[in-house]
Amino acid sequence: MNIEILIGFIAATFMLAITPGPDNIYVLMQSIVNGKKSGIATVLGLMSGCLIHTSVVAFGASTVLQQNPKLFFAIKLFGALYLVYLAYKVFKSSGTIELGNDAVPQKTVAELFKQGFIMNVLNPKVTLFFLALFPGFLFSETMNKVLQFYVLGLLFILVSFVVFGAIAVLAGTISESIKRNKNIGIYMKWLQIIVFIGIAIFIMLT
Repeated sequence: MNIEILIGFIAATFMLAITPGPDNIYVLMQSIVNGKKSGIATVLGLMSGCLIHTSVVAFGASTVLQQNPKLFFAIKLFGALYLVYLAYKVFKSSGTIELGNDAVPQKTVAELFKQGFIMNVLNPKVTLFFLALFPGFLFSETMNKVLQFYVLGLLFILVSFVVFGAIAVLAGTISESIKRNKNIGIYMKWLQIIVFIGIAIFIMLT
């Protein structure tokens, strides 16, 4: 087992989780408008949805890799190119962080959990992202690949939950910091670009 690869995966997941995106911005606004419990409920729903994507990738990708090991390089190449594409999309974006609370609905905790789950499960980009990310971080030559994918998926969920949960709890402070520092979106934009390209390079070198 290569612990360094797992540590690298945890670090990459953390950096991806803290950079502004639709999910963590939605959690932030739910917490600001409806309270911390609403934010946490949304986070739990989103993270539960990740289990579905993990299962799809674990059984799909592992089967392909076991049938033809040569496809492993092709999958890694696809993953690296997809991450570079994501970096390009971020580069083309404005870098501003919009915190409009007019579109945040008033819902119960159960409804927010359900909505977070559905939002995640019905987003095919999550499965695509997992397929791009996970194969490059397989950490053992002997452990069953399905199990390795699940370990990576659970680590992704755990790290993301901690980061998103902190966003929910510290929503007021975070929103005030964003409003005071207009350049924070630019900093986060370039951080995301660096992380995407860095992971792409790592995937191709491992």
